[in-house]
Amino acid sequence: MKNISIGLLFSMLWASASVATKFGVLSVEPLVLANIRFFIASVLLLGAAYLVRPDASYRLPQGVEWRQLALFAFLNTTLYLGLFVFSMKFAAAGLGSLATCTNPLMIILLSAWWIGRKPSKQELLGVLLGMTGVGIATYPLLEGSTTSLTGIVLLSLSMLAISAASVYYATVRWQLPTMLINGWQIALGGLLLLPFTLTMSDFSQSHWDARFWWSVLWLSIPVSVVSLLCWFYLLQADTVRASMWLFLCPLFGFFFAWWLLDEPITGYTLAGTVLVVGGLTLARPGKSTLSTGRK
Repeated sequence: MKNISIGLLFSMLWASASVATKFGVLSVEPLVLANIRFFIASVLLLGAAYLVRPDASYRLPQGVEWRQLALFAFLNTTLYLGLFVFSMKFAAAGLGSLATCTNPLMIILLSAWWIGRKPSKQELLGVLLGMTGVGIATYPLLEGSTTSLTGIVLLSLSMLAISAASVYYATVRWQLPTMLINGWQIALGGLLLLPFTLTMSDFSQSHWDARFWWSVLWLSIPVSVVSLLCWFYLLQADTVRASMWLFLCPLFGFFFAWWLLDEPITGYTLAGTVLVVGGLTLARPGKSTLSTGRK
């Protein structure tokens, strides 16, 4: 029961990120929202790591570790989350949740090119089903006012960025604990994003209202901290079973978008979600897609 409760909590919190972002970008520019979120989350993660667990393994990064963290941060935080937050101005929140769950499918394709891992026919069929599902779910949204081609392009680029980050992460033999890796990559990713935020954002349009603060605090604490702690717990318990909880994210994502943003749930939505979940199930190997250097 404990694993089920933690898995459900992870799925709900992870799926809520798109809706929280949609609310946040109504008050401030997307990159402003992202940078403040990164600052709060990194302070919480690094503070907890160094204050709560001050043993020998919880140390400052050294030498090449800074370069590894910076590259991972650029892909995983600056590019992925920067583009994702920006895309929420032009795409439906439910679609954002659905697209996020295609990450394992994109990793299969990217790892074939990057590290020469040959995907099986079953995995390729799963990728085809998943991408078809996203296309079906997107079709009616493009006809309305909730999603534009710009949003689709930004969302696709963000998914490519996090897939590249995942493949890169798997090629590094990390010597730091997971909490430190995540804390530092969020902090460095925020620093790398800051020049773009300062030059591309219109601060005169910022409204530091309750909607903004609820959004940024939700993204920083429940999404960036609590959901990741749940995810790491699930990974340590059973890596393969942990991936199954990603399948619930589109369902929760579309529900939250319908409940809080009045986004429609149509037959296209349901059919697309079923295909994505089916593709993920089919493409899921018997063990992790990549052998990671996690500690």
